[in-house]
This record gives sequence, C-alpha cells and structure tokens, in this order.
Amino acid sequence: MNKVKQQIHYWCDDTGQGNIRGQNVTVAILDTGMSVHPDLKGRLLAFQDCVGHRQGMYDDSGHGTHVGGIIAGDGRMSRGRLGGIAPEAKLVIVKVLDAKGEGSVEQIMDGIWWLQKNHRRYGIRIVNISVGARRDLEPGKEACLIQAVEELWNRGITVVVSAGNYGPGEGSIAVPGNSRKVITVGALEEPGMKNRCSGSGPTDQCIVKPELVAPGYQILSCNGRYPVNKNPYVRKSGTSMATPVVSGAAALFLSKYPEAQNVELKLRFRETSEHKPVEQSQGWGCVRIDRLLGEQ
Repeated sequence: MNKVKQQIHYWCDDTGQGNIRGQNVTVAILDTGMSVHPDLKGRLLAFQDCVGHRQGMYDDSGHGTHVGGIIAGDGRMSRGRLGGIAPEAKLVIVKVLDAKGEGSVEQIMDGIWWLQKNHRRYGIRIVNISVGARRDLEPGKEACLIQAVEELWNRGITVVVSAGNYGPGEGSIAVPGNSRKVITVGALEEPGMKNRCSGSGPTDQCIVKPELVAPGYQILSCNGRYPVNKNPYVRKSGTSMATPVVSGAAALFLSKYPEAQNVELKLRFRETSEHKPVEQSQGWGCVRIDRLLGEQ
C-alpha cells in the first residue's frame, strides 16, 4: 500500500499528523462478504447476506475482504505498513456475490434495497461497489440496476463503482458504472502493461467515464483466507482494487468535511485530480489526496 499511497499523494498535513483517518464515516461494501480479519477488528458494524442468507460474517471468496482492507484496514498485522486509505472508517458489509465472485442482478438489487432501508440506521455515507455486469443483460435489468444506485445517490450517499474489467475498448464500462450520477473508477495503468482491461467510456449517453482512475495493479491488502492461509495479506489486481482507493479517499474527505454532500465531493474530485499521460489515465485523472483534503 505504500506505493499506492505515493501514487495518490496520500501523505499531507491531515494524514501525516493522523488528524484525518476516516473517523466518524461509515462505508458500505457490496461484494463477496467479509472475513473477520485482525486489520478490521472492531469496525465491522453489520452484515447482510443476500446469497446464502447466513447470519455470521464470512467471505468464501476473499475479494470483499481485500476491498475492505484497501478502504479501512489499520495494518496491525504489518505494524501499520499495509494500512488502508481510511483506517478508522467503519464498515457495513453486504454479500451479493458467491465464492466465485458471481451474483445475479436480483442479489445485487436485494443488497441495494437493504442499504436503502438501513443507511440511516448505520450512518452510511459511502457505498463501494466493486461489482460490474456486462452490457448484455436481459432487457430491463440494466435500467433497474442504474435506477437502484441512483436512488442511493439521491438519498445523499456517495456511490463509488468500478469501471469493470471488460476494456479497454470504447463503451466497455460495466453496469452500473455507466450511471451518470455515480463516481466510476478505472485502474491506473502501469507503464509497460500488456494486458489492459479497465473499462472505458463514453457511455451511450456520451458521458465521460470513468471519472477517476486509481492504482489497481498488484495491490497488497487483507487476505480473506487468513489465518487458514498463514499470510495475512495477498495481492489482487483490477478495477475492483482501484475503486476502494477512491472510496477510502471519499471517507477521508467526509471525515474532514462532515457537512459536505455527495455532489460537492464529486465536484471536489474533479477539481483536484491529476492528469496522467494519456496511455495511463482517463476522465478527470488520478485521485490526489493532498489536493482533495486541501482548503476549499
């Protein structure tokens, strides 16, 4: 995570002095679930299982736990070295994907409806959706997913969605990342990468997507199979890993500016992102924490 933090200019007065660490912000994660990893201990507020309908928290894939570590891991198993972006943020976990990382539109919709009903109860300010479907959904299902995430946005929640890994061709943004309202995140391409797959816009409505990019290649974060697997951390790649970097950044911003609304935050991202070389970047550019948290 140190390389990630360097790329997004994480270290600034607020983060360096430990004043802003995501405190008083709750992030919901729609994914494969969550293992009770030591780096997340004490900050997992609730769990809803829309797949197996089990009560106890679990992650039979490891994808969701990895995402959670990027957002809010405190790095205790690495003496802080592999801490996430907002290590004092709290998490609400909604399992909508199975052990293979697959899920139906109905399961994802169930998770979103649960959040619509419970977001005030848990004080949810941000929803991370590192999930994306191809554009060849059955008629009406794409519209339903987009409408559902936009309803979350209309309720004041910052919705951060992956661009998907169906790129890099034009018009390859996954659903519901093609919503005009949500913040869609692509993976910052590493120099020399051969297998580029981050989804690209524009959308059918000629909207620039993704708005932001963030590091997403070989990210080291919480291992959902720990302690069965003795290594507490594991590497994963894709837009799924870039998206929680932006969700963590959003948590830092809302921790510093708790009265800010989601539209203000989206505009702030646009104003403070950094344009990279054209082969690496898209949309507004790469998120920069130092600028994001600077004086408004």
